[in-house]
Amino acid sequence: MAAVGDVARYWLAEHPAIVGFRWSPSGGLWFSTWAFLLGFLATYVALSLTLDALLAALRRKRPLPLGAVPSAHAFLMAAVSAAVFAGTLVSAVAEIRDTRWSWRGRSRTTPLRWLLCFPPGTRSSGRVFFWSYAYYLSRYLHAARGLFAVLRRRPGAAARVFAHAAAVAMAFLWLEFSQSFQVLAILASTLAHVVAFGFRAGLPAARAARVAPVALVGCNVVCHAGVLWMHFGGAVAGGCSGIGAWLFNTLLNAALLWVFLHCYGRRGVCDDDGRVKEI
Repeated sequence: MAAVGDVARYWLAEHPAIVGFRWSPSGGLWFSTWAFLLGFLATYVALSLTLDALLAALRRKRPLPLGAVPSAHAFLMAAVSAAVFAGTLVSAVAEIRDTRWSWRGRSRTTPLRWLLCFPPGTRSSGRVFFWSYAYYLSRYLHAARGLFAVLRRRPGAAARVFAHAAAVAMAFLWLEFSQSFQVLAILASTLAHVVAFGFRAGLPAARAARVAPVALVGCNVVCHAGVLWMHFGGAVAGGCSGIGAWLFNTLLNAALLWVFLHCYGRRGVCDDDGRVKEI
């Protein structure tokens, strides 16, 4: 078992490509430029709204048959989310192990404060940012759920499209501005996705799948309050890295909270396709 653990740690946190990762638009990384991001968002939203308008014009209320595609996509998303969760967790532990010596006697930084508030001047390089990049790439795969919602004529499909577009933009900002709080956000998000997508792929976790979105929203609110206190309350000298992006991120999260409240109303629970299931 020890040998298996060592192999897992190597591939999740010690591989040279992970340790030496550096976010750079000129470094040949996929989807790493502002031009690509803005182009994708414009195309994604325009395509989704055009399909929705076209289906509405044809007065097609019945969903288009997608067969096993949504279930296969859910299984793939569950697997990807599990890998990103494991990699982020192991890498965060390794980063804390390797850098906490520099905190002693020179700052009041602790592992929890580091998870919420990166020191000013933090660069998007190293283990946790490698997995942040993997999470960013997975948002493009996740965005397919918005198209599924449109094609399946789900209520609130437009809101879902906006939510997925916002998620892609936020993940990009995390890397571009070395934004604080992203490690915990990725851990919470991927864990919720493992549960939710695992349920949609056929795994018996219905009750946990219903609780996962609520828990994710609660975690985000608590973490945002912690970052706010650390940066503006003087809990961390010099403030937190990427606070400007964090403020914009907060506005997007507020919009996503509106989507959440729109879907998870009094009468049921809204799944990732925009479908309402009665409790």
